[in-house]
Amino acid sequence: MIDIRVPDELVAAQHMYAGAAGRAFIDVLPARVREFVERWELTPDGEPMHGQAALVLPVVRADGMPAVVKFQVLDEETEGEPVALRVWGGDGAVRLLDHDRATGTMLLERLDEGRMLSTMADTREAVLVIAGLLARLTAGPAPEGMRRLGDIAAQMVEDLPAALREIPDPAERAIVERCGGAVREVMGEPGDRMLHWDLHFENVLAAEREPWLAIDPKPLAGDPGFDLWPVLDNRFEPDEVLWRFDALTEVMGLDRARARAWTLGRVLQNALWETEDGRPLPPDDMEIARRLLASGR
Repeated sequence: MIDIRVPDELVAAQHMYAGAAGRAFIDVLPARVREFVERWELTPDGEPMHGQAALVLPVVRADGMPAVVKFQVLDEETEGEPVALRVWGGDGAVRLLDHDRATGTMLLERLDEGRMLSTMADTREAVLVIAGLLARLTAGPAPEGMRRLGDIAAQMVEDLPAALREIPDPAERAIVERCGGAVREVMGEPGDRMLHWDLHFENVLAAEREPWLAIDPKPLAGDPGFDLWPVLDNRFEPDEVLWRFDALTEVMGLDRARARAWTLGRVLQNALWETEDGRPLPPDDMEIARRLLASGR
């Protein structure tokens, strides 16, 4: 019988961020691992890996193919992951091999977890890798039923006045207010492309069939400009913000003004979350917004 010890860090993260759903997930996780290893006729092939939200178990299929099983809480963000992976079909992203809809458990092709794009020393080269992946991933429309940027934008604009009252610093308050204004200008045309939403340097892994592939989407339907912020924020370099923004918009063929507005929308989204939880606004986000607003692009 397979005996999987759930890492303490994953337990703590699920208890902190996922509440009752996270605790329930942790409670059933050992039994769930045993269930799917048996159901899909898998052989464990190494120690399980984890982030804050998922347990990933390396396995070998009955046909000898290396793979991984991803176990995570099924929620609004994660339920769209297998849908997006099926739409992409391995074109720029990890391949989905099997999926259990009831639990959200996924069998995925195995990539090289030891080589994240974050290990690339040249951040500009790494940005261009992600730009190329995003150009492919956002090329087609999202399927019906995917959560939609238009709904998210409308909710953000509705929540903004109350959030502004909770931001004590007048300079930060002014930045967040301008972010809201930018979103109002474009929210009437929110787009329908398939977005990854979280494609940063640590969500790109090396592979045999392609140099780099995207993992871990939190997909929604919308304007590709809403996908740029993680690349500006991860491995943050203030003086590189505008270079990265220009490189992304050029490779992806985006209208700069719209992309700027939707990137400011991501800053707004983060600000609303932080304010709701009583935390200070992220300094990097404020710097990204300041530079984009000052650039006028």
